[in-house]
Amino acid sequence: MSEKITTANELLNAFTFEGELKNIRQLHDGHINDTYVFVFNDNGKEHSYLVQVLNTYVFKMPDELMNNVVGVTGHLRKAVIANGGDPERECLTVYPAKDGKPYYIDSEGKFWRCYNFICNAHSCQSVENAEVFYNAAKAFGKFQQMLADYPGETLVETIPNFHNTESRFADFKKAVADNLSGRAGEVQKEIDFVCEREADCSVFVNLLKDGKLPLRVTHNDTKLNNVMFDDKTNEGICVVDLDTVMPGLSLYDFGDSIRYGANTASEDEKDLSKVSLSLELFKAYTLGYLTTAGESLTAEEIAYLPFSAKLMTLECGMRFLGDYINGDVYFKTTYPEHNLDRCHTQFVLVADIERKMGEMKQIVADCCKELGIEK
Repeated sequence: MSEKITTANELLNAFTFEGELKNIRQLHDGHINDTYVFVFNDNGKEHSYLVQVLNTYVFKMPDELMNNVVGVTGHLRKAVIANGGDPERECLTVYPAKDGKPYYIDSEGKFWRCYNFICNAHSCQSVENAEVFYNAAKAFGKFQQMLADYPGETLVETIPNFHNTESRFADFKKAVADNLSGRAGEVQKEIDFVCEREADCSVFVNLLKDGKLPLRVTHNDTKLNNVMFDDKTNEGICVVDLDTVMPGLSLYDFGDSIRYGANTASEDEKDLSKVSLSLELFKAYTLGYLTTAGESLTAEEIAYLPFSAKLMTLECGMRFLGDYINGDVYFKTTYPEHNLDRCHTQFVLVADIERKMGEMKQIVADCCKELGIEK
């Protein structure tokens, strides 16, 4: 913990830990919050806790964020217990500070929080095969299913308009108009690609307004590494990193999972011939997701699963392009054309999804038939 050793002593007094501190180690998987594992020895029995300092530069509403997390994790814990599961491994639990708050503010003004540490489990950084993607889908589907009766409207939108694609399109148009970097003239073809799909950006917004899609609890960061997999079975046992849990559409989470996981190339691949949608991975994820979430979804949600992959990919691409035009002020870049390369991969993927939309719809229908889902 290096410079935070003095903070460790503060934390030992701030939270209720079982046993005597044995060691502290830092985890390096995340990119936003600093995360540590505190290990305690309690009469020969080991207890481990996940201790994090919340990045309040990124998350500017820590009270509201933690209220969201406490509400959702409490609901998940009850659901896991009702299903006969193990709440210490199948959901996160927020351990409050001794003053009853879900966090502790240290002498330097940093926000610390404490969770259960899920033992004998691991995360995966990439989709190595269809089975891994299928197991992740089951975990995210179960997450959605267990929260299907949670009143999403009671959650605070800690990042306003996060997946509001109309709002994202408006931000994009402003970036083009402002042209802060002077780059807009170099990327007219890419700008046209987005503008030609403006109508797509209103589809989910309008369906939500018309009551044709239900407001849900959404994770909003459904990357593979936010699932913990059991070391022995490789089953996805717990969804983690709930900082972006907000009210939204289930289709946001599904579509972003496909955008991220079913792409045959990396997000900043320069050789665009490598970029495509893997129908094998799309089928694996769809089957896994519907296995656990299918019965809790509406017919409209299931019908729009393929389109959600296109829309979330388009949203991400126009955000990369908008940031490139703004002068690379949001996403971290390692070279001048990094955001432009990223937007190219997303747009190539959008075009491939459009070509394969008929096949994707058939895959969804086949999965529903296989699982006996009738809507």
